[in-house]
Amino acid sequence: MMTLPKNVRVGRNGRIGILKKIPRDLWTHPNYQDHAKVIERSTGTTDVETGVRIATGMLRGLEEDFAAARAELRHARGDGAAEPVRVAPQAETKDKVLAPPKQRGSSRGGERTRREILAAAMNEFASKGFSGARVDAIAANTSISKPMIYYHFGSKEKLYVAVMEEAYGGMRERERQLNLDVLSPREALGRLVEVTFDHHAEHPEYVRLVSTENIEKGRHISGRPSLVERNAIALDTVSQVLERGERDGSFRTGINSWHLHFMISALCFMRVSNRYSMRAVFDKDLWDADDISAQRAMIVDTILRYVAP
Repeated sequence: MMTLPKNVRVGRNGRIGILKKIPRDLWTHPNYQDHAKVIERSTGTTDVETGVRIATGMLRGLEEDFAAARAELRHARGDGAAEPVRVAPQAETKDKVLAPPKQRGSSRGGERTRREILAAAMNEFASKGFSGARVDAIAANTSISKPMIYYHFGSKEKLYVAVMEEAYGGMRERERQLNLDVLSPREALGRLVEVTFDHHAEHPEYVRLVSTENIEKGRHISGRPSLVERNAIALDTVSQVLERGERDGSFRTGINSWHLHFMISALCFMRVSNRYSMRAVFDKDLWDADDISAQRAMIVDTILRYVAP
């Protein structure tokens, strides 16, 4: 087995990663004072050659961060003996942009970087799946270096999970903003179906991500509490509407909220996921602009008939 470079380790899961001590002279810097004094990151791969290459880039990125942090500390002390080290714009920490001192303490740059990475990663994973996606391609479509992508997210798999959380979160956020309590149960349920229909149509990348993750048998997102908790909101929303409808007699009793959620999702999902196969087999485009409103109304009517007394 090849000898690993300094600060490169093999984790308990067999994945290559880095273990780097934060230099003592940086312990008072805002980026590091509240952290453990060791930075540990995974490359997300068990392949030694690939992992070492990625880990080496991550370590270079850390050294750039350390250099910028030292420059900030020198500036804060009024030490003008050396010109502050300027780092390329993509060299950021998870929370702060390591840039000229005037930006110190702002988290907006770090959040912008994270959003830029997630947007590019979503397109890459949606078009190629987890296995086919490349972090190099994600970096090429952003202003952020590949090592900095790993610095922000830790590994390709963690970035993928973050993308999946973002994808599911978009749908859950739409549901949260509906304010269904002010509508009658039938109106609330109809509105929920319409928004689900619209969201799937407006975000085909979400449908592609879910489809490809099913090809992977859900192995990358299984057992993720954040995803489970986030998507529990969907069942709560449906349950609350059902309970109100049962109380006022709008809906029949005994409807399983999970079954209803599944039914709504299936009808709205299939017209996006199966668009091309349906067109090839039936010569019918499910995205035909003249037919979309009819499809939307049909799905709403189907769901309302299912819950009717």
